[in-house]
Amino acid sequence: MPERPYTYYDFTLSLCPHCLRRVEAKIVFEDDAVYMLKRCPEHGRQRVRLSSDVAYYKSIRNYVKPSEVPRRFNTATHYGCPYDCGLCADHEQHSCLTVVEITDRCNLTCPTCYAESSPTHGRHRTLEEVEAMIDVLVANEGEPDVVQISGGEPTLHPQFWEILDMCKRKPIKHLMVNTNGVRLAKDEAFVARLATYMPAFEVYLQFDSFRQSVLETMRGRDLRQVRLDALAHLNKYNLSTTLVATLQRGLNDDEVGPLIDFALQQRCVRGVTFQPTQAAGRLEHFDPETDRFTLTDVRQAILDQSPVFSAADLLPVPCNPDALVMGYALKLDGEVFPLTRYIQPADLLQNAGNTIVYERDAGLRNHLLRLFSTANTVDTITPELNQILCCLPLVKAPELRYENLFRVIILQFMDAWNFDVRAVKKSCVHIISKDRKIIPFETMNLFYRDPAKLARLQELRGIPVL
Repeated sequence: MPERPYTYYDFTLSLCPHCLRRVEAKIVFEDDAVYMLKRCPEHGRQRVRLSSDVAYYKSIRNYVKPSEVPRRFNTATHYGCPYDCGLCADHEQHSCLTVVEITDRCNLTCPTCYAESSPTHGRHRTLEEVEAMIDVLVANEGEPDVVQISGGEPTLHPQFWEILDMCKRKPIKHLMVNTNGVRLAKDEAFVARLATYMPAFEVYLQFDSFRQSVLETMRGRDLRQVRLDALAHLNKYNLSTTLVATLQRGLNDDEVGPLIDFALQQRCVRGVTFQPTQAAGRLEHFDPETDRFTLTDVRQAILDQSPVFSAADLLPVPCNPDALVMGYALKLDGEVFPLTRYIQPADLLQNAGNTIVYERDAGLRNHLLRLFSTANTVDTITPELNQILCCLPLVKAPELRYENLFRVIILQFMDAWNFDVRAVKKSCVHIISKDRKIIPFETMNLFYRDPAKLARLQELRGIPVL
């Protein structure tokens, strides 16, 4: 009998990237890769590459764990995912990281910007508006894990310090500021004041490339010296920092390893987050069919370009394994020791009372002897460090500080091309909207920023799946 050119693996719901209509989709294996096949009655058949690693894609189901939901939901379920965001009662994951956009304004006009920010776009939120947004989150979460103050460029807000003070009064475990670094590069006193908010405070610094051509394509400006000057100030005050790089195939995908190596040399840097480009917002110089860089493409680039991490070190994050990969290492006495390879799926799923055995690495074991309370195992961790060790077993290390930790995160935000309703239901990175709804990052950028797309959303509600 004749055979199809692919192996059928699974079924899901997706979106037509042209009209945002919800459509059925097959997940198939073909040519050693994973593809989504879907059909819109208006725009025809579509084929989207989801993953370059079939084995890894199949393995992520081993990391699924019971959902952790918020204390309350904010909207009812009427139309089906993704048309009920708020969080709706059908969402499967609480807010692990919540983005609070305090301004639409920015001092850059990046060709790659999901929020379409610029010096003239939108307005600043008032302090009262921002506090009301935070209070909605606290009501949902009790003690929010990570809150990221963002924009636009949040350091432009005229009440920036009042907003940080207000956030520090709330029961937030870890506070971040998401910034392009322009203000930090120009104003050392500003960085010095930021450092007074530590511990449990961090800078999330945009850092895409070392090359002028890449930065001009992605950010519209050569920001190399700006980033180095910002890091010089952050290093001076040892202000905990994560470097975040947006990646695009054929543009900066060869800089993954150099970015990790550079980050490891910076006193203040606690890790690097890699985000493949999401086809949303203001996005120039990007063709989703040819320029897409998938989560597994990023993972393979790390393995090919960085000597630090092996395949056993880059694991799916159980809260949303379709979208998140993590790898942890310890920086001790000038050496870097990968940590995640010692974690098994069962350890991640239980996330409590587990033991990590280091006997296979004598060098690491010798370093840990002076840090940990027992020679071969670690079983509890200091509270402030445990907030950042997402899904890792608890560790006891009285002398181990956050600055000893180095993490690599791959965070893939789906767009209408690779949208998978199974994954978006488990999205744990959320944005609080202007009307104080808590919305997954992916659907916020797809539906809730652009008035024309909001109008289209109203049309789509109630249309049957085809």
